[in-house]
Amino acid sequence: MNKDILLAKKILTDNDYTCVLYSGGAEHHSHLRGVEPLIDFLESGCDFDGFCAADKVVGAGAAHLYVLLGVKAIWAGLISQDAASFLRSNGIDAFYDKVVPYIINRSGDGACPIETAIKGITDSKQALVVIKQTLEKLIKQA
Repeated sequence: MNKDILLAKKILTDNDYTCVLYSGGAEHHSHLRGVEPLIDFLESGCDFDGFCAADKVVGAGAAHLYVLLGVKAIWAGLISQDAASFLRSNGIDAFYDKVVPYIINRSGDGACPIETAIKGITDSKQALVVIKQTLEKLIKQA
C-alpha cells in the first residue's frame, strides 16, 4: 500500500469516519453511511482523480461510484467479492481486511438493496442512475 492509502486508512479509523478521500495532504471525509458520501463527493464538483480512499464497507454500488470519482486505490474494512473484482477490473488497487460474498442490508436479514439493484451492471454511469433511483425508493419506504 502506498503512503496516501495508509494515511486515508489512519484518518478513517482514528476519527470514526465512514469514508475518507486523501491525496497529498488534501482530505475529504464523511460520517454518512452507505453510498451517500460518495454521491455527495461526485456532486460536489471537486476533482478526486488519483485520490486514495478508505471506507468501512464497500459493496458493488460503492465500487461503481469510486470508479466515477477516479480514485486510484482503496482500502476497505469489509468489501464484497463483486466490489473487489469490479475495482480491480477498472484498474483500482483494492486492499481490505475482510471480503464477503455480498454486503448485508442494515436490518441484517438480506442483501444490500443497492448491491442487488445494480447486479449485472458494468457501466458505472448507468449504475449511478440505478443507485439514485434505488435510494429514492428506500427513502419513500422509510
